[in-house]
Amino acid sequence: MKKARKTCAFTGHRPKKLPWGYNETDVRCVALKVALERQIRSLVQEGVTDFLSGMAEGIDLLAAEIVLNLRAEYPCIKLHCILPYKGQETEWPAASQARYHAILAQADSVIYVSRIFRKNCMLERNHFLAAHSDVLLAIYNGEYRGGTAATIRYAQKLGHSVIILDPNEIN
Repeated sequence: MKKARKTCAFTGHRPKKLPWGYNETDVRCVALKVALERQIRSLVQEGVTDFLSGMAEGIDLLAAEIVLNLRAEYPCIKLHCILPYKGQETEWPAASQARYHAILAQADSVIYVSRIFRKNCMLERNHFLAAHSDVLLAIYNGEYRGGTAATIRYAQKLGHSVIILDPNEIN
């Protein structure tokens, strides 16, 4: 009998690597949000109850907001924010910082991989996400380098399921 998947972690690109950048009203971003919500709903229907977000700008924040919005419909789901270090958001634009803090205020748990910035804390956060999930939902453009690519490879190495949505191919 196949083991039920209960935990899903998100990984994905920051705004600078997304075709629409910070413009979330762009039709491509709107289409991605719809596809991401559809995939999250499907995972919930398969028994996933816990979602992990690394809370980086871009996909992590989008996915976290979708989970929070779906809690009204699926009260059993939980959002866990896995942060690389305290203060990761301090250099971000004000709007992203406000969004970040609004998500943290509604999260079911907040875990810091490190209290201070260290050289490998982002990688440690990504490894934590992959290691503590049954399935990794990745918004990934296919480029070999970068945190998203490394997180996907790590999850695959652990034998975990990986679902990839390419932001360049969603209509």
